[in-house]
Amino acid sequence: MGLGTGIFLITLGAILTFAIRANIWWLDLRAVGWVFILAGLGVVATTLWYWQDRKKRARTLIVEENRLSHPTAMMPPPPDPPPPSAPPS
Repeated sequence: MGLGTGIFLITLGAILTFAIRANIWWLDLRAVGWVFILAGLGVVATTLWYWQDRKKRARTLIVEENRLSHPTAMMPPPPDPPPPSAPPS
């Protein structure tokens, strides 16, 4: 449920409470209207409270650095080439 649902319940409750003057012997429309109004106010209050709670939460951004090649300082130096052999005499 969200803000729209709460406003819809408040509107429906106001219509049942203040606009309809029907006399139904087994249903009190004014009481049902007030229940809808209070339920709508509860939904709106809960939604606004939830939105405020989400804004206050601290968000931690974790950045992981992953290098695909090793840096040169970590690689051993290449071996020295063998000395040239002296020509036979």
